[in-house]
Amino acid sequence: MISVTSPEKLSKTTQKQTSGSIKKGNMKEAGKARTKDKFCCIAKLKVFLMALSLAYIGKTMSGAYMNSMYTQIEKQFNIPASLAGIINGSFELGNLLLIAFVSYFGAKLHRPRIIALGCTVQAFGCLLISLPHFLFGRYHIESSISPQENFSVMPLCLVNQSLFSLPTDEPSTECERKPRSLLWIFVMIGNIVRGMGETPIMPLGVSYLEDFAKPENSPFYLGCLHTATIMGPFLGFLLASHCAKLFVDVGSVDAEDITITATDSRWVGAWWLGILICASLNLLVGIPFCFLPKSLVKEGETKDPEETSKNSVELLHEKDKNEGKQTMREMAKDFIPYLKALFRNPVYMLFILITVLQFSAFNGLMTFMPKYLEQQFGKSASDAIFLIGVYNLPVVCVGYFFGGFFMKKFKINIYQAANVAFWLSFLVYLFYFSTYWTICDTPPVAGLTVSYEGIKQVSYAENTLLAACNNDCDCPLKIWDPVCGDNGITYVSPCLAGCKASRGTGKSTVFENCTCVADSGFSSQNVSAILGQCDGGENCEKMLHYYLVISLVGSFIFSLAAMPGYMVLIRSLKPEEKSFGVGIHGLASRVFAGIPSPIYFGALIDSTCLKWGTTTCGGEGACRMYDVVKYRWIYLGLPAALRGVSYIPCAIIVLILRKKIKSESQVILNAPVEMQDKAQEP
Repeated sequence: MISVTSPEKLSKTTQKQTSGSIKKGNMKEAGKARTKDKFCCIAKLKVFLMALSLAYIGKTMSGAYMNSMYTQIEKQFNIPASLAGIINGSFELGNLLLIAFVSYFGAKLHRPRIIALGCTVQAFGCLLISLPHFLFGRYHIESSISPQENFSVMPLCLVNQSLFSLPTDEPSTECERKPRSLLWIFVMIGNIVRGMGETPIMPLGVSYLEDFAKPENSPFYLGCLHTATIMGPFLGFLLASHCAKLFVDVGSVDAEDITITATDSRWVGAWWLGILICASLNLLVGIPFCFLPKSLVKEGETKDPEETSKNSVELLHEKDKNEGKQTMREMAKDFIPYLKALFRNPVYMLFILITVLQFSAFNGLMTFMPKYLEQQFGKSASDAIFLIGVYNLPVVCVGYFFGGFFMKKFKINIYQAANVAFWLSFLVYLFYFSTYWTICDTPPVAGLTVSYEGIKQVSYAENTLLAACNNDCDCPLKIWDPVCGDNGITYVSPCLAGCKASRGTGKSTVFENCTCVADSGFSSQNVSAILGQCDGGENCEKMLHYYLVISLVGSFIFSLAAMPGYMVLIRSLKPEEKSFGVGIHGLASRVFAGIPSPIYFGALIDSTCLKWGTTTCGGEGACRMYDVVKYRWIYLGLPAALRGVSYIPCAIIVLILRKKIKSESQVILNAPVEMQDKAQEP
């Protein structure tokens, strides 16, 4: 028998088949979208996270390397610390030029490709920084050595000096300021370009992760990024330590011709070498971003196939939308409303104030920490940089990681996060004051920190370098060529030590019959001196270890508070405000902290200089020796004051959030928090 199907049944069957085929088609499209969301079986968001972590390593490695080398650049170009601070701040200036534009418009454009462009620009900036070395020529070591017929003769304390042409304190009338004395401008321009290149990496990278990551995974991902920001500086410090051991003209100068050691204040390491390595790394880490899409399907999306397919197509093929691309004018129309919304957000604005104060303290400390360890504890630049990296950065890396992990594990809400950040940070602040007791004895330098009789007295006047024992020697006062007497006192030059004879050559030169050493009460038949400053005592080495241990503990506790604090910033913003808000936050920290802090730190440190170096034309160059007591009070006291003030807005934020939590149902940190004030309403 042949069964006859009624038209109604046939119609229903056809509809079911059609519906089934549509659903299958939608499922296929959704499957394709999910397939496109992977790269070599790895989710593209994870690929982006790995690439962004490498970019963070590249940028922070370059930053840490440069921060370590500013003292070397200062001595290479014979400039004061305040000018080195301006060069440091020029990086933030470059960042400032683009941060607002990139943060706002970059979020609406192809973010991965903009990050790739930023990495390339960073590499070019690093190349510009190294350029002056190849234009500068050989580094001239400031010395009292007088070249004569291919011999090096020390100007000694002799009654009749007519045989030798001694250096004079007054510059020659034929002296012309050479163009190479301004080559530090290339370093500053390169730093500006490097800052411009770094601009898109953080705001666009963080907003990209926030847009497509699960809310509960976001703190962990950010913790990974913060971990990368510690690995980069660690590598940067290790590279800087190695390069600082090498003489600046490595490869072109014989080691036997160098009469100074790495602990000498005139030593300049191969600062240009490491920055070339950083340029290569930044260029390479930008490549993966070129192959990542503009948008992704949100991680862990559980919508039905039809809706998933629709959203995937909208995200991955945004160019095909009927409304077409947004013009720059359309993008800019929300700029002012967004800006007003941020200014009316009390938690956000107070957080910016905290960042400015804390970052000013941190930036000043890190910029001049190698110089502090050199001057306070008598370490070489290479050793100082190595100790900073080894003692501080690994524990900070661990602290950042566990801070992000605990945020995810315990699902801490925004009020709890603010409390954790406040109390941990305040604990570190109290612990910080113990560094004031890690002090060394002031190194005895005749005419600067002690009298020629060995009595302690600090003098900033140049005429105190003269005494009865060297008054008839006609010694140049501006030259810094220290020698260590048998009595343990350092003299600014062999002439000022009253030495009348010498034997040996190069580093092994010994100066004999030094009248100033004898007049200090040192009982010996043969009073002599050797090249270089006298070593510090055993107490100094012990105090250095105490200082580093205190720094290690403080860095670990502070890093635990960093992630909760940062999440207060992120969760105080609406989703559409995050990229712009992070950018404005970075802008404010650069304008009010990053640029000015190294300048005024450097100027205050310059005020503690006891003996300036001399430029070719007789002007003041880089400082050779500081009043270590005054230096310590400024270097440790200024950050203490800045950080102390920052805890006032910290306490206000905690009170605001406490009030908000009480007035609303408890909001878990993993869900965005609306922080809009009622004042926003018209």
